[in-house]
Amino acid sequence: MLETLMLSRIQFAANISFHILFPTITIALGWMLVFFKLRFNRTQDSVWLDLYYFWVKVFALTFALGVVSGITMSFQFGTNWPGFMERVGNVAGPLLGYEVMTAFFMEATFLGVMLFGRDRVADWVHTLATILVAVGTSLSAFWILVLNSWMHTPAGYELIDGIVHVTSWKEVILNPSLPYRLAHTLLASGLTASFLIAGISAYQYLKKPDYRVAKTGLKVSILAAAGLIPVQIFVGDLHGLNTLEHQPEKIAAMEGVWETQNGAPLLLFAIPDEDTRSNALEIGIPKLASLILTHDLNGELIGLNDFEDHPPVSPLFYGFRIMVGMGVLMLLVASYGAVRIIRKRELPKPYLYGLVAMTFSGWIATLAGWYVTEIGRQPWLVNGVLRTSEAVTTVPSGHVMISLTMYLMVYVVLLVAYIRTLFYLARKAIHDAPTPSTQEAMV
Repeated sequence: MLETLMLSRIQFAANISFHILFPTITIALGWMLVFFKLRFNRTQDSVWLDLYYFWVKVFALTFALGVVSGITMSFQFGTNWPGFMERVGNVAGPLLGYEVMTAFFMEATFLGVMLFGRDRVADWVHTLATILVAVGTSLSAFWILVLNSWMHTPAGYELIDGIVHVTSWKEVILNPSLPYRLAHTLLASGLTASFLIAGISAYQYLKKPDYRVAKTGLKVSILAAAGLIPVQIFVGDLHGLNTLEHQPEKIAAMEGVWETQNGAPLLLFAIPDEDTRSNALEIGIPKLASLILTHDLNGELIGLNDFEDHPPVSPLFYGFRIMVGMGVLMLLVASYGAVRIIRKRELPKPYLYGLVAMTFSGWIATLAGWYVTEIGRQPWLVNGVLRTSEAVTTVPSGHVMISLTMYLMVYVVLLVAYIRTLFYLARKAIHDAPTPSTQEAMV
């Protein structure tokens, strides 16, 4: 049987993998709802209000699952990782508290107004409620990412008898990796929500080509994705440079660089072997990794063999390529669709089926990137401050295995139910929609 440490890591990974699926949608979807509502207020075109009310249902469902899974995840700080709060609770506790006070309460309070208040309050109040919920989702992401970024690049603290004490909250909050991690995550949420809207809208359009809500949803989401992806590529590059400065061992693992070298190639494919500390079947572009990371063809990249501690290589190497590969596919799909929309040409059926297949592509990219980020911090829980092995519970491994199995079973059922419910709502919206007297042109 696996030891308690590994089982606890797997359990937390399973919990956070399930949880992150939902905030990565709601963060950006909240702002999409603001856009839909403002467009309706300006044009009084009912299609925007129909879009709003369809996607606010999806938002509410997604928000509920995010809250439930987030609470479950937080329990594990006590059950599986008591050493975390004992050692760094002076930082983690207040930051998590700020998230609840400034973000969660705001979202929970005004979500009801969004869902049920349009006929009960003034229209400007309803619009304001939508804006405040969107602000709340972003604030929630901010505080969680402050803590997560601090765990990667801790600052503004001192150790007294092994306990972390804050010396500067400004430095804690504005730690070196926060701006890049926050921007990268918010953009990832924008892409996840865009492809979710595009996939569901494509599904609805294939079912009912004259459904205006689907046409408008397709147009907005594809153009949004096409605009966000180039920005994400730029921010991702900046984030990589920041990681190279503060966590060079993570970059070495992501790139599969074992020996320090100048002019390191960008490996498109390889099979890292930690036993031989080498790669098999390398396929790469000469000097490109050095160019990207140091902006110099002959720039030096420090190899894994020069670090006393470094993360496991294979998960980072493959996870990074899955994330980038999915990003490239998103770029191609969104760019093709945007060009056809701008030129007012019909979106072909094979393309629409492709969008349906990519409905949850943002989840794949987000999870791959999250694994790279979090596994890349190992063997540290707080980089250079607290090792993962120092924070784990002393509960017997068998007990952890039982709870892990139960979590996995529940999460599989909930995830299947969530996806089925989304497509049920999509079909119901089509069924309930009035049929226009004349078919309108495709976006």
